[in-house]
Amino acid sequence: MRPRKQDLGRLGEEAAANYLAGLGHRVVFRNWRSGHSEVDIISLAEDGLHFIEVKTRLAPASLTPLTNITAAKARRMTTAANAFLHSEDRAGLPAELEVFLDVMSVLADGSEFEIEYYPQAIVPLYL
Repeated sequence: MRPRKQDLGRLGEEAAANYLAGLGHRVVFRNWRSGHSEVDIISLAEDGLHFIEVKTRLAPASLTPLTNITAAKARRMTTAANAFLHSEDRAGLPAELEVFLDVMSVLADGSEFEIEYYPQAIVPLYL
């Protein structure tokens, strides 16, 4: 039986958060929202603050998740990151932080997860 899309996404985000914790990240928010913008995971690491889009698929998957990151999605992530940086939710974080927009791929195969992490996959453009 195939999991519902929402359940699959939640499982993938949980696996991604655990993976990040293993890399030394501290997850500060999950599913952070501002208006129509959402960030799956916001984490604090030694190098800075990471805004992470998690793409979860069932195995076998033929496409990399980066193919699903369109210019519009990159703009929405940039907008969401900017909104977070100017929100009250940022309180308690260091004042000066490097900011990164990352993508994680989670391939679910039963109870096993294959995770690929693409740090700095998105470079925000400011026009």
